[in-house]
Amino acid sequence: MKLIYGVKDKPKFGQLIVFAIQQLLAIMAATLVVPVIIGNGMSPAAALLGAGVGTLVYLCFTKFRSPAFLGSSFAFLGSMAAAFAGAVSTAAGYAGLIIGAFFAGLVYVVIAIIVKLAGVNWINKLMPAVVIGPTVSIIGLSLAGNAIGDLQSGGLKAAVEVGKVVTENDVDIIKYATEYQSVANPLICVLIGLITLATVILCSTYGKKMTRLIPFIIGILTGYAVAAVFTLIGNAANIDALKVIDFTKITSLWANGVNLETFLTLPDFTFVEAIKGVKDIDGTYIATLAVAYFPVAFVVFAEHIADHKNLSSIIEDDLLENPGLHRTLLGDGVGSMAGAFFGGCPNTTYGESVGCVAITGNASVYTIATAAILAILISFISPFVAFVNSIPACVMGGVCMALYGFIAVSGLKMVQKVDLNNNKNLFVVSTILIAGIGGLTLTFGKVTITSIACALILGILVNIMVSKAKEQ
Repeated sequence: MKLIYGVKDKPKFGQLIVFAIQQLLAIMAATLVVPVIIGNGMSPAAALLGAGVGTLVYLCFTKFRSPAFLGSSFAFLGSMAAAFAGAVSTAAGYAGLIIGAFFAGLVYVVIAIIVKLAGVNWINKLMPAVVIGPTVSIIGLSLAGNAIGDLQSGGLKAAVEVGKVVTENDVDIIKYATEYQSVANPLICVLIGLITLATVILCSTYGKKMTRLIPFIIGILTGYAVAAVFTLIGNAANIDALKVIDFTKITSLWANGVNLETFLTLPDFTFVEAIKGVKDIDGTYIATLAVAYFPVAFVVFAEHIADHKNLSSIIEDDLLENPGLHRTLLGDGVGSMAGAFFGGCPNTTYGESVGCVAITGNASVYTIATAAILAILISFISPFVAFVNSIPACVMGGVCMALYGFIAVSGLKMVQKVDLNNNKNLFVVSTILIAGIGGLTLTFGKVTITSIACALILGILVNIMVSKAKEQ
């Protein structure tokens, strides 16, 4: 797809704000959910602010040449959980989040120095198109399950007792556990998600001017409106199956009356709580953090390469050469440190952001910078955060079907020039696809190598193994 706005193009102010909001909507759900998963009182709003700060840092290091947004990294979920598990207090756990993120960022800084001294040719030789193309596809395909799962779920959830068969003393018994499940009928959710997807497709394909540039905003608002109609009918008729949106996430703003906090609130910054826990940090705990964060940083490095190769193919400019891999690594690493300082979550470049650039044809770095600034401002605005939190999963599922699909297709486009009639190339691609789609992961203690990293590593090894073979 031909870019409508290049990296250095600057849209008009009004358009710029709308484009930036679209970028935010594309990345916000995932960014906000990471602190929710970790719990321990972590603030989603602070994570959003941290993502905005981290993105601005990234843009500065990359000389405003790489149109990518940084958000909370899912790869560090295990590391963050370990930070709290090994801490003697919650406050110490918050301090551990910041220290751990600095450890991860340090890995990026060291690799960046090596790249600066040795260049990037070794990267291109180690990960040619036959390796990086299918790996990029795996990034999109590995998220397909998340999109389809969301597509079948609403936003309003209720506690359900779920029985699972477990074996104790060679006897099978049923144990019940409380799970929170969507109350809406899955078919209703799928319908809403598909309406959202159809709106995105129609706007992106047939839309003119602004309509073509903001398909996600139009899609999300359309899906939300349809979900709201079903929910209002469900509330009026007391039919749970039609209740798709959890409006309490919005109404809770004025549950105790209208006051300043109804409109503005200060996020619970990680560093504020971390200061209280510094006194509880000792050498053993720091070693635990190093073991938890260092290895994962090397894994995320592989995904960093794949993301920037993908983005390079979209903007038709090799980011590993211009501004340089050392700069993108420094931006990602230092941006991750900054993000964790405020929100506790290490950051990484987001596939959703890259997908948004690919689908809309808007690679303007001004859009990314404006989105980062808005992320910082919006983290203080209670109604906007509440509205985003109230968007039902099925609506975002419909959007993500397009986003994740475009990431997968972007990878396949990289393989177009690879001769797949040659067995050695065929083995490399097939190994990566099967390992990635099959979900191969390896766990060593508290460190888990993700399916994407496993697929990439296997692809590199197979490529090295067959590189000397003659064409067959």
